[in-house]
Amino acid sequence: MTDSKRKILVTSALPYANGPIHLGHLVEYIQTDIWVRYQKLRGNQCTYVCADDAHGTPIMLKADQMGISPQELIDKVSAEHQRDFSGFMVGFDNYYSTHSEENKYFASNIYTALRDGGHIAKKTITQAYDPEKEMFLPDRFVKGDCPKCGEQDQYGDSCEKCGATYSPVELKNAYSAVSGAKPIEKESEHYFFKLGNFESFLRTWVDNHVQEHMIHKLNEWFESGLQNWDISRDAPYWGFEIPDAPGKYFYVWLDAPIGYMASFKNWCDKNDVDFDEYWSESSETELYHFIGKDIAYFHTLFWPAMLEGAGYRKPNGVFCHGFLTVDGQKMSKSRGTFIMAETYLNHLRPEYLRYYFAAKLSSGIDDIDLNLEDFRMRVNADLVNKVVNIASRCAGFIKKKFDGEMSTDLAVPALYEEAIAAGEIIANAYENREFGKAMREIMAIADKANQYIDAAEPWVLAKQEGKEQEVQDCCSMGINLFRVIVSYLAPVLPQVAEDVQAFLNLSDMKWDSIQQPLLGHKINKFKPLMQRVEEEKITAILDETKVALEAAAASADTNKSASSGPLSEDPIEDTITFEDFAKVDLRVVRIAKAEHVKGANKLLQLTLDLGGESRNVFAGIKSAYAPEELEGKLTVMVANLAPRKMKFGVSEGMVLAAGPGGEDIWILSPDEGAQPGMRIK
Repeated sequence: MTDSKRKILVTSALPYANGPIHLGHLVEYIQTDIWVRYQKLRGNQCTYVCADDAHGTPIMLKADQMGISPQELIDKVSAEHQRDFSGFMVGFDNYYSTHSEENKYFASNIYTALRDGGHIAKKTITQAYDPEKEMFLPDRFVKGDCPKCGEQDQYGDSCEKCGATYSPVELKNAYSAVSGAKPIEKESEHYFFKLGNFESFLRTWVDNHVQEHMIHKLNEWFESGLQNWDISRDAPYWGFEIPDAPGKYFYVWLDAPIGYMASFKNWCDKNDVDFDEYWSESSETELYHFIGKDIAYFHTLFWPAMLEGAGYRKPNGVFCHGFLTVDGQKMSKSRGTFIMAETYLNHLRPEYLRYYFAAKLSSGIDDIDLNLEDFRMRVNADLVNKVVNIASRCAGFIKKKFDGEMSTDLAVPALYEEAIAAGEIIANAYENREFGKAMREIMAIADKANQYIDAAEPWVLAKQEGKEQEVQDCCSMGINLFRVIVSYLAPVLPQVAEDVQAFLNLSDMKWDSIQQPLLGHKINKFKPLMQRVEEEKITAILDETKVALEAAAASADTNKSASSGPLSEDPIEDTITFEDFAKVDLRVVRIAKAEHVKGANKLLQLTLDLGGESRNVFAGIKSAYAPEELEGKLTVMVANLAPRKMKFGVSEGMVLAAGPGGEDIWILSPDEGAQPGMRIK
């Protein structure tokens, strides 16, 4: 690694503009943000851009279901995304949208260059067509069994199990994820990018710019042959029309990575920066993409080939990461571990999760696990008991006994020099994305600092006559070591670093500033920096997640059935037998009382009369009903659902409702003449 100042452009994958940010997404953005913050602390000119991936049929269909325009949907989701990213201190220099004039320009520019270079082909293909919806089906809206490994419920473009890519018509037992109908085959002329034209270039590029962990998988794709890539879609489609092809639109995956360029161009125009300096083929700046391993194919084959064919620079590196599991298992809605960013932030500081992810992350592509008990214990042990504890043990003595004035000499210069010497190891670990190693090195310094304070016992010395200088020296040494530790942690804990900067009365927390210790320096009053993570906070997050998931289930789209598949990113995880379903006890109930739930945006509390028995149930129908509209009405409930303790109380069942959501949710009404307590068969 060199200390010469670098010009670096960094991106994370673009979140899709049809849903909220969850903790699984945040692995990538936190990983990227830590790396970017480290670069900035080293004095490098590092720019971090991102955007919402705002095109495609899913957005068009979801907007239609919600009764709003696609533009209104992507604007709404963008605001939510930026709120959550900001909440987790992800410091984008520019956050934009692929539905922009800049992106339209670059998509057309790159396509035209590829076309003129002989890298675009036209071909009439047989395509999946939904006869009920009268529309060609995008790859992701055809589902079925993988033609290579047989895995069920796979999307029409790639298999999540074996990684194979294929066309939707190759799927076995295919069905439309829009209507559930069996797709028919229909001809349409499409435009293809000749990826095979770039095989020689890509083989060389991959070997030098992709993690070793991914090269083996990419070599499998090379061996199976690089296929022409279908880059067009038929109307109706939400996206950019292909310049020379009326009624044909760029496939979302063509203009999505181009969104990196568009967002950066937007930032350049606002900051008077030369775009071409970063994107020309001869550029000497650096470009890095952080992505999930599931989209490596697009970023390590299609994307560099497109750039090569259009005469733009290629990335210096594409860094893939693994997925997030929770308590050793895939994030699950049925288990209540599908935790949204907003839910977490309602209960805990973002830096706790930033640190935990950092402690788990390496340069590899292995999945990382959020073990909730380990999370609580590690944050408490490392951040509270080790790091913050150093300052809390020393600051009071300096402030009270010495008016905030630190010693003019270091008590143990060798210990400080040892902490400074570790900086190069920690810097290399950050640079190479070995964040877990960096955290271990930093905590080793914290251990030694605490051991030093334990041995010196300033609280004992403070009670002894004539020991004032020893107290000042010891505590000043502790504060200096604390400053070094927090400086090393600053990319991970930006708010703590900012608070410590104010506490220590410093002008900055730059990486190199710790080379000079604080001697004869005056500090301010110490304020608590972090509190312990209590078990109740974890429980509250899980409870709120369960409430939100139940509310979402209550307002589930009536078109989302087991036969048609959901119009979301998350497949139905579990099925039940008819015998299981027969155990569900559906009863007619009268809503005796309905009232608002304090602190809940979506819930109403219902008192249900089952005909002599009363039940308390929380229902996610507040957006559709006022309490006074419900009282006295008959509806249907699941009467034998086990009681569940929630944040707001115990829910003793579930009322049934349907609808696309928002104001359009309807509780089920039984036939005329039904009585409370009557069982529905």
